[in-house]
Amino acid sequence: PLGLKEDVLPTQRSSLSNAGGNFFMAGVGFSFIFAWLLMLVVLIIFVVGGNVYVFFCESWRNQQLFQLLDTPGVIPNFSLSELLGLEGDTANFSEIYRQCQKDASLWQTLHLDQRVSLDELLNVSQYTGNISTAFEKMNITLSPISLLSQSQKDLLLNASRAGQPPDFTLTLEQLDRNMTQGSLLDLAAELEQLAEKQDTDVKKDLEGKASTLRKLDKEMQASFSGPLQHLRENIHSVQSGAAQLEGQTTAALDKASKTQEFLEREMPNIIKNETWAFLEQLLDFFETYISWAKSRLTDDVARCKPVAQSLDNVEVIGCDYIMDSVNAFWFSLGWCTLFLLPSIILSVRLAKFYRRMYIADVY
Repeated sequence: PLGLKEDVLPTQRSSLSNAGGNFFMAGVGFSFIFAWLLMLVVLIIFVVGGNVYVFFCESWRNQQLFQLLDTPGVIPNFSLSELLGLEGDTANFSEIYRQCQKDASLWQTLHLDQRVSLDELLNVSQYTGNISTAFEKMNITLSPISLLSQSQKDLLLNASRAGQPPDFTLTLEQLDRNMTQGSLLDLAAELEQLAEKQDTDVKKDLEGKASTLRKLDKEMQASFSGPLQHLRENIHSVQSGAAQLEGQTTAALDKASKTQEFLEREMPNIIKNETWAFLEQLLDFFETYISWAKSRLTDDVARCKPVAQSLDNVEVIGCDYIMDSVNAFWFSLGWCTLFLLPSIILSVRLAKFYRRMYIADVY
């Protein structure tokens, strides 16, 4: 357009205008030369991208692809149930995909309970019978139990007999008497009577002695009455305890003998019962662990949601990113190819208004 001037004759057009016309014709020539290659590229990309999008992406989104795979005979000599070792046609791709989207475990998704029975495999009762039989056959033999030997019993009896206290009768009689051989109060009374018959000096001396005797008796009573009473109580306690010592020793020896007989008779049963109770507790622990392991294995182990997410991610990458781009590419190339025809016509029609002519066709 820059080299085109309307008032110039076609035979006198400038080189710039002539170059523009040549470019128009060159474009027409290149269009004829390479249009078939462009059409072939559009056709190949259309066949690949369009069919893949329709048969894979669309069928994936509406689940028709899984329904096609689940149709018997689509894949010759292929059965998912036989491959997994399941009975009947219980396994199909659609159900597996839906279970994986719900984050189910492979045990539930693949119906592995039909192939492996956990109840039979992890049944503790089949071992409990064997354990019970073996336990019943077990014979518990203990060494003789001896709490007290005969010599020890004789020593205890001899000690109880030898531990009798002496006769405290005379001692108690002496304790009940006065602490002095004579009564100090009687002596003080006699001194007072004697003082009445004497003169003044002797009278005062005798009365003083009598008063001293009364004080001494009072002090003695205050100092010795408590300990003497405590001594009497201790003597009576020793006498009563010593009288029961032999009987208590005999009773204790009888209890020891009965205890020894009970241990010899019942100890094997006690040990057996306690051992069986311990075994039952261990079996309860084991059953609890097995229940926990079964629930974890069937519900939590090998959840297949990552598999479904991976397939969904493949679909997103392949369809939303790659196939959409491929389809957009062939669609754009198709429009370019479609516009080649009007561009050829327009270029041929415009070329004569730009190229330098040898003969002017002006009338």
